[in-house]
Amino acid sequence: MIQFRSLTKQFGSHRALEGLTLTVRAGEVVALLGPNGSGKTTSLKSAAGLIRPTSGVVLIGDPGRPTSHPDTRRLLSFLPQRVSFPDSLTGREVVEFYRRLRGSDPRRTNAVLHVAALNGAAGRQVSTYSGGMTQRLGLAVAALPEAPVLLLDEPTSSLDADGLCAFYGLVEHRRQLGQTVLFTSHQWGDVERLADRVAVLVEGRLVADLTQRDLSERLAERGLMRIRLDACSKELLARVQAVAPGTQWTLSQLAVPGAAQARAAALETVRAAGAPIRGLVSEDGRLDILYRELSSGGPA
Repeated sequence: MIQFRSLTKQFGSHRALEGLTLTVRAGEVVALLGPNGSGKTTSLKSAAGLIRPTSGVVLIGDPGRPTSHPDTRRLLSFLPQRVSFPDSLTGREVVEFYRRLRGSDPRRTNAVLHVAALNGAAGRQVSTYSGGMTQRLGLAVAALPEAPVLLLDEPTSSLDADGLCAFYGLVEHRRQLGQTVLFTSHQWGDVERLADRVAVLVEGRLVADLTQRDLSERLAERGLMRIRLDACSKELLARVQAVAPGTQWTLSQLAVPGAAQARAAALETVRAAGAPIRGLVSEDGRLDILYRELSSGGPA
């Protein structure tokens, strides 16, 4: 439903995207991940037809049509990273304006206000909205046309718990309808909950195209557990290193790197030795570290 074919975009001397080739199929939810400045927003704006590629093309629909084609715009809805609406209008008036602009059914106004959890504030002026409420209003507007392609740029950046529930519900509904969702995020929780696949951009290049499970496993492999002990003998350290290579004793802690299985084996080794455990912290790897490894061609 969305095809990026060798897409390159240059702004002056800065190359925001370089040869991006990626396909997002109908009924698929794909997350674009990457550090700031990696080309995520440029990718979405190119798919929305708001940016003209320097070279390459983005095709929307089946059969695919270029985003420059007038009919293509009817196939998609786009939520930008930063949304703003006239302060003097109410939330309902904003939604109604965009509903008429898109030619949607009048019943869609109440439907999307409900989806965005804005019913209680729909009659208030936008000037009274918090940042999270404005973002929810943006979700309502994006959901209006029920277009088969939904493009969302950092949709959860300022959402509260109710807003997150509304967003998750919206994406799951679109998936059930067999529609296509492409969104950007810095939040691993969003990806873990929603994405079928994860495309990782670094410095404008696609460096990985992974299933969510693949990404979870890679992050787990880069985990770290810290076991606080009163003391650690050379014998105990050697036994732990045998099941979790790379383990070090420092600052009254055993620092155990590696996958969850290795960390669990290390903990069991410490327990079997009878060493009193005074504290324990375990976490999976960080996305920013994985980004650096992927961009440098490292062990990822």
